[in-house]
Amino acid sequence: MELMIERAALIGLRGLPTNRAQALMERLKRIAANPFSYHANVERMTGYKDAFRLRQGSLRAVYRIDRSTQKMMVEKIAQRAGVYK
Repeated sequence: MELMIERAALIGLRGLPTNRAQALMERLKRIAANPFSYHANVERMTGYKDAFRLRQGSLRAVYRIDRSTQKMMVEKIAQRAGVYK
């Protein structure tokens, strides 16, 4: 599955220290390789179809899966307090 990073997520990613950003991207790539299998610290978001969140420390990455185009789109990357707003 193709991994797409949307603009809002890129802005959040650029604000992170390099080592944290690289670690988060590695996890997102592993998830994109097999998005519907079990991954630690990933939960389905209620009220949204094929939307998930990845928890890595105090960071959250919110992404959705488009089954028709086979794309995983990361919509937002931010600290826990601000990601769901």
